[in-house]
Amino acid sequence: MNESLRCTSEQISENAFPHEQHDADVCVVGGGMAGICAALAAARAGARTVLIQDRSMLGGNASSEIRMWICGAHGPDYKEGGILEELQLANILHNPGLQYSLWDAVLYDAVRRCDGLQTILSCTVCGVAMDQGRLQSVRAWHLTRQCWITVTAQQFIDCSGDSVLRASGAAMRRGREGRDEFQESLAPEKADRQTMGNSILLQLRRSNPSHHRPFRAPPWAREIAPDHPRYAHLTPSGHNFWWLELGGQDDTVGQADAIRDELMALALGVWATIKNHPDGRGHGWKLEWVGSLPGKRESFRYVGAHTLTEHEVASGGNFPDRIAYGGWSMDDHPPGGFDHRGDPTQFHAAPSPYGIPAGILYSSQVPNLWCAGRNISATHMALSSTRVMATCAMLGQAAGNGAALAVAAACDAAEVHTKQLHRWQNILMDSDQWLPGFTKALPGLTQTAQLSSSASDECEVLRDGIERRLDGHRHALDCQAGDWVELRWDSPQDLQRLRVVGDSQLHRPKRMPCSRPDDDHHEAMPAPLWRHARICIQEDPQGSWHTIAEICDNSQRCRIVPLRRRACALRFHILAGWTEEGPIRLHALEVGEPDWDQAPQPCPWPEPFYQHGKPGRGPAA
Repeated sequence: MNESLRCTSEQISENAFPHEQHDADVCVVGGGMAGICAALAAARAGARTVLIQDRSMLGGNASSEIRMWICGAHGPDYKEGGILEELQLANILHNPGLQYSLWDAVLYDAVRRCDGLQTILSCTVCGVAMDQGRLQSVRAWHLTRQCWITVTAQQFIDCSGDSVLRASGAAMRRGREGRDEFQESLAPEKADRQTMGNSILLQLRRSNPSHHRPFRAPPWAREIAPDHPRYAHLTPSGHNFWWLELGGQDDTVGQADAIRDELMALALGVWATIKNHPDGRGHGWKLEWVGSLPGKRESFRYVGAHTLTEHEVASGGNFPDRIAYGGWSMDDHPPGGFDHRGDPTQFHAAPSPYGIPAGILYSSQVPNLWCAGRNISATHMALSSTRVMATCAMLGQAAGNGAALAVAAACDAAEVHTKQLHRWQNILMDSDQWLPGFTKALPGLTQTAQLSSSASDECEVLRDGIERRLDGHRHALDCQAGDWVELRWDSPQDLQRLRVVGDSQLHRPKRMPCSRPDDDHHEAMPAPLWRHARICIQEDPQGSWHTIAEICDNSQRCRIVPLRRRACALRFHILAGWTEEGPIRLHALEVGEPDWDQAPQPCPWPEPFYQHGKPGRGPAA
């Protein structure tokens, strides 16, 4: 036989399916909240971006497939902004009934409408190609199209949770560090491979108790004995059954199927116990949904340029290179999960907010490999706080902007960190990602403008660089429909863009519900957020005003409007809010772009907020 015609059975099998090639600047693997925010941030910054997601929907643990609520920083003034707040506001606008299938659609809409972003769903990364220690491409199998897909990129961001790009050979951590490795008082005395477990969630709906029918569990459902330590605490309301948790003593990746089977048996067994309990506690509830894909809390973590530790979280993390923040208590679930004899979690005090440094977002060994989500460079104890999805979303936005900077400067992650840190931080703050202890840099045109408003003479608050309520101060201008804010210069200026930050009530919970009431509840858009506005300019001091843009149904807290006009004055007219009552608040109004490379100006660190949650009570994740 001609040797050139001979091929192995593996090659025959491989060639039986089509191959597809994609080239990108940035490749994001994993479409949970971290991956979505990373991909949107990178694409909006001008990087050609491909997002690969192994499920048919986006959102990861927050999707309709798992239905974990998005938790984040404690304290009413410290909620996360940025892309996450944008997505949650879009959800209220388009999905006021907070239906999970429509939440999936909101996330899909966000990535579909983003210029420069290609999203590939139902596609599982199963290999990588390396070139001189750098990631060159990833190889994936498309489940529904039955084809091989290769994505070549300059920068890669692993937001897969389970760190699938560890196939690159990057150094990893797994399990719990011993107490002495990082001098962590809350760590176990000796290191082990145990983790927090996986959970299958339930969603209930209130019903008429007179319509009660016993639940008939399948024969394989687990029976919860009356002497089980959890038995007395099995109640239907106030939680999403996050404590239906197993697998922390096993391999949450390699044994995922076996853990899922155990969790399904546990979930239906717990529901049978509640619904059929002799005291009638479940008679006014019905099971509306049970998950089939467990949500994971912990598996592999990258070793980065910096490893975040328990002490750094507890002490406030005032890092000069902070690119995000956390604020959830250290929430350490026992590996035994549901069968643990003690409390289902142990909350350890952590200040909200605490800073998170840039070095946790990229591999110490593979120069163009970034990470965001629950796989960042952190110890187990630090991860017990940073793993919640609002924090992960911020980390994703930071990684996406960092990777886009690396592409633009033809460098890698470490050089972005050391040589472009100020630009990176300023871009994040410009995109409404708050960095505690810094004020946002103001454009020169905004600083030199004469600022006035029909609402109040005290409008300097619009350029104080703080764009949220902090320490009892609103840092906002109260307006009414019909009011305007004006910026005026002595001579005509080139106006490139207008940036407006409104009040979206950051203190207000916007997450999806854990259970359903028996009525049709609808969420309303934040009352202080402006809805309709008109932008007018005056080209010379004696000239008339011209309308150059009208914005209707604004749902964004931070809105950037391209102008590309020359004028000596600009007015932002507020035409309407989302309600007819109460003030419409603006936190910032600025024209132009800041000096991106200027060091952020320090300001006092906000007063720490401590949430001392009692074990097993209150929201947990």
